[in-house]
Amino acid sequence: MAKLSKKQKEARAKIEKDKLYSVDEASALVKEITNANFDASIDIAVRLGVDPRKANQMVRGVVTLPHGTGKDVKVLALVTPDKEAEATEAGADYVGLQEYLDKIKAGWTDVDVIITMPSVMGKLGPLGRVLGPRGLMPNPKTGTVTMDIGKAVSEVKAGKIDFKVDKTGIVHAAIGKVSFSPDKIAGNARELLDTLMKMKPAAAKGVYMKSVFMSSTMSPSVQLDPKTV
Repeated sequence: MAKLSKKQKEARAKIEKDKLYSVDEASALVKEITNANFDASIDIAVRLGVDPRKANQMVRGVVTLPHGTGKDVKVLALVTPDKEAEATEAGADYVGLQEYLDKIKAGWTDVDVIITMPSVMGKLGPLGRVLGPRGLMPNPKTGTVTMDIGKAVSEVKAGKIDFKVDKTGIVHAAIGKVSFSPDKIAGNARELLDTLMKMKPAAAKGVYMKSVFMSSTMSPSVQLDPKTV
């Protein structure tokens, strides 16, 4: 077992054993116990009482974090010429079509989100092996396949994220940066957790939100009390 550094031991010592923290308490504590020399991301992991193998218990959606993600999200808009100006004005970092399809085919994936139009999706199909594993394939359910390109780009730039329960029943999401104030971290956390609660599948029985953990890139995790959500 790897030895803990002095800073790691100090961080763990500040977390009360077996205590379940409120969203506000956890948001402040994660900031306090993070000693990274960079602006670490703050993440939430939520274990849900669902069976992702069943279609009627799949939890997938989008949420716009009120205080943004703290990350400069690079957006590629794959659009026809008549939509290029709209995408550019909305803040897309890369705008075009065939030239970027060729770049992706050659292995280029230096973007965080791809937004496109329904008419273009047919051209993206052959690129599924490149985009799929990286979570970059546009999907109507997450709002990244739409005719309202400007709105989609603006929302992503403002802090819209998508989430999906994994095969173990856990939703992972980045909700901000350590440089955020505790109230902004808490606000983003509540928005995500509230959204998850509203998306509880009718087929899910028993306890829905089983456990919630918050952590930064370089901190131990802090367990939240699901009952306070």
